[in-house]
Amino acid sequence: MSSLNKGVEKVEVALKWDPSTGGGPVHDLDIIAAVYGAEAPAGEPAYLVHFDSRSPDGTITLNRDSRTGQGLGIDESMTLELNRLAPAYARVVVGIAIQQGGGRVTFGDVANTGVIVKEGYEELFRDDFTGVRDATSATVVEFTREGPSTWVYKSAVRGFDSDPESFTRLMGAPR
Repeated sequence: MSSLNKGVEKVEVALKWDPSTGGGPVHDLDIIAAVYGAEAPAGEPAYLVHFDSRSPDGTITLNRDSRTGQGLGIDESMTLELNRLAPAYARVVVGIAIQQGGGRVTFGDVANTGVIVKEGYEELFRDDFTGVRDATSATVVEFTREGPSTWVYKSAVRGFDSDPESFTRLMGAPR
């Protein structure tokens, strides 16, 4: 699968993981989308979408939010309607952060993690975080506007050792 494509319009980012066992800290993973303006696509995000929020225009919505990973299948999902994003926005970076309230937890500490990015029934990207197992947060995919109505994506798995708040300031920085 190529990391670049001919354009995407409406995608879903789905996240799964297993709950903690043995009385350890609760594993709470969160999907975060950072939206960047056309004037500063690598600067500060214009806004963030994460737990208990959605984009101001309703184009990015967190559909499901789990705090424990309990249940079967997907624990969290986010829909991004890129084709509806205003021209003022040129880049969206999606990442996953592990809440650190009960002590330091890395992707390697969480069983059966996985993220899938789909457009309709077509799977665009999948990862299980083994490449960033020592990280506490990671970017997973980046969408960039190419032309007035075309969005392209590329996988962008990059691990960070930061709490969720710090991660939101770092996730869009150039490599």
